Amino acid sequence: MYMKLNLTNTGSDPCILRGYAGVSLTADAAGAPIGAPAVRDESTAAVDVLLAPGQTGSAVLRYTQAGNYSDCALVDAAGYRIYPPEDTDSLFLPQPTRACSNGAITLLTISPFQPA
Repeated sequence: MYMKLNLTNTGSDPCILRGYAGVSLTADAAGAPIGAPAVRDESTAAVDVLLAPGQTGSAVLRYTQAGNYSDCALVDAAGYRIYPPEDTDSLFLPQPTRACSNGAITLLTISPFQPA
């Protein structure tokens, strides 16, 4: 499943968005990551995305069904923990899904941000 991950500049000054978000599945809004974090899809080059206040940049997040893997230790995830590029504060995106608790299976892939 492919999803568009949008980040909007809610500040009063322009900002640069460059690179990849850190993304992982979590058990709840404050929970630790479940399984492997997203790997980077490097088929598109990272560019500087200048965001004026109110403008949005987007990245493509791909989720592969956990049930597709016979060696997956299935667990419930409440959603996604998102770390914007070059940021240590995270956002929580609630979207219940299934995850693999074993970190050897990668379910998520993220592209670099582009202008929306």
